[in-house]
Amino acid sequence: MNNEQTSTAAISATAADTAPITREDAPALVKKIGKTTYKVRVHFSTTSTETMSDKIKRMLRNEIQQM
Repeated sequence: MNNEQTSTAAISATAADTAPITREDAPALVKKIGKTTYKVRVHFSTTSTETMSDKIKRMLRNEIQQM
């Protein structure tokens, strides 16, 4: 069938955990395709003022303007 393997690793944040998230601590998606393993780390800005909804709307508006 399908020989792809997917696993996720997430960190748990507590009120006592105030240390900044380092690259090694960041959540990651690991996917193995054939003999190659891909690791994608996720990063979210702590200073961002735009919500995900706002970002999607902005991206759609930009895409429509380019048409």
